[in-house]
Amino acid sequence: MDRRYSLASVLIILFAGAIYLWLHPEQSPAPAPTTTSTAPAPTPGQAPAGGQYVLAISWEPAFCEGAGGKPECRSQSASHADATRFSLHGLWPDDQYCAVSSPDQSADKDGDWASLPPVDLSTSVKTDLERAMPGTQSYLERHEWLKHGTCSRVSPDTYFGRAILFLDTINNSGVGALLASRIGKRLDGGEIRSAFDTAFGRGAGDRIRIACSQDGDRRLISEITIGLRGDVLGTGGIAELIAASRPTDPGCNGGIVDRVGRD
Repeated sequence: MDRRYSLASVLIILFAGAIYLWLHPEQSPAPAPTTTSTAPAPTPGQAPAGGQYVLAISWEPAFCEGAGGKPECRSQSASHADATRFSLHGLWPDDQYCAVSSPDQSADKDGDWASLPPVDLSTSVKTDLERAMPGTQSYLERHEWLKHGTCSRVSPDTYFGRAILFLDTINNSGVGALLASRIGKRLDGGEIRSAFDTAFGRGAGDRIRIACSQDGDRRLISEITIGLRGDVLGTGGIAELIAASRPTDPGCNGGIVDRVGRD
């Protein structure tokens, strides 16, 4: 008799437990993963290949007014492309220094770029980068890759190749033509934003920020930063990437488009 009642008690408890789990499925143990994907898990702290980026393009003659000792400034001449076209500064995701050693980070922050690891680039991209980024003479590409490119989760060729494409597209647009036509003269920030609207769609000018530097009593246009959002390092076109980004502070309201040489 005692054994029969004991068995009945067990059955009642098991039945009650099953009813409870049916009514409260969130209390059920999670099933074991069944995926067979071999894709690597994202590394903590790394930005995805898509997302928000900033493209920074510099007006090299203005930069060199305050950095005449740099190799790229000592070798600058009116016959070089950077005398009449924007140069590449960088392409920046939100994150910085992804999976970079502490010694390399310290060397980078100290400006000791020559000691940083060389960037593994194909011959063609290296040649294009040396044209687009005069600062390679000061190892700027090592700094840019270490601080920003390591967070892009693409190869150096893809990272710099896309940045060069964006730079060339701007230089070959009405924006580049406007700057080239006003060398030695003042250019209003509104004109630059209007040129971006014409070249890349209405509202593009609201997504750029103009930076100026002071050279004595002259204010020089030194850099433009452009917001990009979406498939930046894939196949996204620059007009759609600009349109998808957030409007930004316009920055400087205009300045002189500097010419090569110390004025």
